[in-house]
Amino acid sequence: MKNKGRYNTKGTAEGEFEPGSNDLILKNSQEITDPLILDEYETKALSVVTDSLIDEYDANHRFSAQDICHMHGKWLGSLYSWVGKYRQVNMSKGGFTFAAAHLIEKLMAQFEKKELRQYTPCIFKNEPEIINALAIVHTELVLIHPFREGNGRLARLFSTLMALQAGLPILNFSGIKNDWQEQYFAAVRAGLDHNYEPMKTIFSNVVSQSQ
Repeated sequence: MKNKGRYNTKGTAEGEFEPGSNDLILKNSQEITDPLILDEYETKALSVVTDSLIDEYDANHRFSAQDICHMHGKWLGSLYSWVGKYRQVNMSKGGFTFAAAHLIEKLMAQFEKKELRQYTPCIFKNEPEIINALAIVHTELVLIHPFREGNGRLARLFSTLMALQAGLPILNFSGIKNDWQEQYFAAVRAGLDHNYEPMKTIFSNVVSQSQ
């Protein structure tokens, strides 16, 4: 949801911006002040860490909340001091409010015990079952939005790792950033009522265009 308007936050350290960035860039160790340069840096880092994580986790791995923190830290560790740790600020975007910061540790523990235990390793008999697992896990993780930055991209990376466990190719999410953007946001909102059908449609399209 990075491209759907700016985040609104309430907090302290994680709300600091890089001097000279006009409050557009979070304070970072690379002192980057240009959004385009930051996006390029994060994108390159994500590509590198994706290759690394594919080698790190095998098809039989049951993922944990700590694994998700590890992925986040490995990706953005060279930029921010708070990576891999649950956010301490409340966040909203485009009028949509994510889980309150003080609830995240509890919600992630529940996410591990329920969705991660039920749907990982992602080894299911047929494609509809795989898509069901991907849609539910992705929706719940995005709704929690556990980190200060990078939640959407990390959730897509995590979906790719699950898909690889299921024998699918690396997922192509380009449609979410273009043609299906509004449908994707609507699918996330539907997840508040545990309605995962819209997200299943999104993932069915993602899988189809990834073949």
